[in-house]
Amino acid sequence: MIVTDPRLPSIETADIDWSNGAPRCRRFGDVYFCSENGLEETRHVFISQNRLRERFSLLPAAAPFVIAETGFGTGLNFLAAWQAWDETATPRNGCLHFVSAERHPLTHDDLARALMMWPELKAYADQLLEQYPAPTSGVHRLVLAGGRVRLTLFFGDVADAWRELDFQADAWFLDGFAPAKNPGMWTSEVIDAIPGHSKPGTTLATFTSVGEVRRRLIAAGFTMRKAPGFGPKWDMLTGTLGDATSPETPPAANDVESIAIIGAGVAGSLLARNLAERGLHVTVIDQAQEAGTAASGNIQGALYVKLGIEFNDQAKLGLSSLLFSQRYYQQFGGEHWHPSGLVQLAHSDSEQDRQNRFIARNDYPSAVLQQISAEQASELAGIPLTRGGLWFPRSGWLEPGGLCRALIDHERIFQCFGFDVHRLTPCNGKWHIAGNGEQDVVVDRVVICAGHQTPDLIPLKGGFRFRAIRGQVTHLPAKGVKCPDVVVCGSGYLNPAHGGMTLAGATFDLHDPSPTLSIESHRDNLSMLDAMVPGAVDRDSGDVDPAKLDGKVGFRCTTHDYQPVAGPLMDAYGQPLEGVNLFTGLGSKGLSYAPLLAEYLADLLSGQPVCLPGSLAKRVATGRCHRVELTEQETISA
Repeated sequence: MIVTDPRLPSIETADIDWSNGAPRCRRFGDVYFCSENGLEETRHVFISQNRLRERFSLLPAAAPFVIAETGFGTGLNFLAAWQAWDETATPRNGCLHFVSAERHPLTHDDLARALMMWPELKAYADQLLEQYPAPTSGVHRLVLAGGRVRLTLFFGDVADAWRELDFQADAWFLDGFAPAKNPGMWTSEVIDAIPGHSKPGTTLATFTSVGEVRRRLIAAGFTMRKAPGFGPKWDMLTGTLGDATSPETPPAANDVESIAIIGAGVAGSLLARNLAERGLHVTVIDQAQEAGTAASGNIQGALYVKLGIEFNDQAKLGLSSLLFSQRYYQQFGGEHWHPSGLVQLAHSDSEQDRQNRFIARNDYPSAVLQQISAEQASELAGIPLTRGGLWFPRSGWLEPGGLCRALIDHERIFQCFGFDVHRLTPCNGKWHIAGNGEQDVVVDRVVICAGHQTPDLIPLKGGFRFRAIRGQVTHLPAKGVKCPDVVVCGSGYLNPAHGGMTLAGATFDLHDPSPTLSIESHRDNLSMLDAMVPGAVDRDSGDVDPAKLDGKVGFRCTTHDYQPVAGPLMDAYGQPLEGVNLFTGLGSKGLSYAPLLAEYLADLLSGQPVCLPGSLAKRVATGRCHRVELTEQETISA
C-alpha cells in the first residue's frame, strides 16, 4: 500500500493506549511487547534464535553485520541487538547496521515513556532519543555509538521500504504485531521481497508460528522449523535462506585498500572522516596548504534548504539532507556548530505567496519548520523584522573552515596538501594521480570532490554539465550592524555575530570569473541587507564603508538541474569508470547536502547498506551530468 496523503511529508503516528502501564496500539489492538518481560522475549526470539552473539564474535575486522526488521515499534528489538553487539567481542571498526520499517512511528514522548521500562538499556535509549527523527515519511539514517551502529529507519509502508532500500541482511527480525491483528505486515508481497534482501544462509526469527506465515516463508526459499516460544507462547518460527545445513555467507571485511579524495572542502572532508571511521585508509589531496580554504572557507555558513511547494524527489532530498545534517552536526556543538535556529524570510510579495502555498500544500511537523509572523520572527531574531517567514528551530550556522580541519584530523587520514592535481591515469588496476612535479599518489579508488574544478579532473572525454558561479560574502563589524540572534535568510543571509564580526551574502555573479574581492559586490550585499532587514546596517557608520570591508570570494559548483552529484562516475552510455567517483555540484547548499551524501557515498564505497532510497539515488547519479558529442555512426549504434 502506497501512502496517498496529499499533505506529506508528515506521517500518522501511533495511537497508544497506556491504560495498563505498557504500550498497546489501538489501531491494531495488540501490544508492542510481552507484558511479563518484553526484553527477555526479544532476547529469546530474535537475539538467541538468530545466534547473534556467536556470529558477532566471529566477524573479521571492519566487517559490517546487517539486521533487517519489519516493524520498529518501540525500538526495543533494536536496542537489545545494539546491547548484544556492545557486549560481544565485536570486530575492530565493525558496524552494526539495523534496517527497519514503521508505518505508524511512535511520537518522541511515547517512545521515551516506553523505553523507560528498561533501565538497563538507558544508555542506548538516550542516544536513540537524541537523534529520533520527527515523524516525516521516508528514510532516516541515524549514526550512533560513534559510527559503530547505524540505524536506517523507513517511515512508511513496509512493502515500499523493501522496494526503495538497498541492503543485504544477515539476519531478519519478523515483527509487527500478530498476523491476525496486522495482516498487511505479513502479505506475500512483503515476504516475497525478503530473499532479494538476503544472502545465502541468512537467518530469520519471528514470534509467530502461524501456518500461513510458515508456508509463505518456505515458498520464498527459507528452510523453516519451529522452536520453543517465550512465556505463554508455545512455539515460534526460525529459518535459514536455502538449505539449513549449508553454512551462511560470512560478512566480508572491507577489501578496498586505499582511497584518495581530491578536494578538502566540506564535501571531501566529511567523506574522508566517514570512511576513516569505517576503518578505511584515506588520502586527502588539495592544492591549498590546509583544508577548508576555497568555497568552504567562509568564516560562517548557514544551514538551510529551500523546500519546494510540491513534495517531489527534489524536496525529499532537501528535507532528508537537512534533517541528517542537523543530527550530524550535533557532535560539533559549541565549537564549529551553532544551533541558533533559522528564519527563512518571506522577503518579497512573491516569496510570501510561495510560502503561503507551501504551507497550504504540505504538512511539516513543527519540530522541522513552522510559519511565523513578522512579530514572531522579530522576537526570535532579537531585531526588528518587517516580514515573517518559515522558522527552522534546529538549524543554525557553522564555521566551515574549522569544521573541515577538525574532520580530517584522524589517524587513518593522510593529508597531502600543496598538491596540484594534473591528471588521473589508470594503470594495473590502480589509479595514478599526478601533480606538479610531485610523486604520483597511487590508490585503488578516487573520489573527485574538487568543486568547480571537477570537470578539469574527470578522466573521460566529452563535456560535463557543471557550472561555476561566483559568490562573494562580506565581513561586517558587529558594531555597525544590528546582528540577529538567529540566522536570517531570504534573498541573502545575515548571521549572528561571532568574534566581533558577522557575515552577509552571498552574491550570485553568473558572468564574473574574478577571484578577487569587488567593492561592487560588497555594495550588492549591503543593498540586499537593506531590502531584507531594513535598518540593520548603520549606513552612517564608517565601519560599513564598502571600500574598507573585508570578505571572501568562492565559486559554487552547480549542475544543469541544480541538484548535487554523488556516486560512481558514469559515461554517456551509462557505463561506470571503475574506481572513480564524483561528489560535487552542491551549489550554495553544500553544508546541508554534504553530510548525507558523504554517508551515502561511504555506504557505496564500503559495500554497506545504502542510506538513500532508490528514487533519490537516481537523482544524484553522475550519468545525467556527462555530455559527449557522438559521431553519426555512434548515434545510430546507440
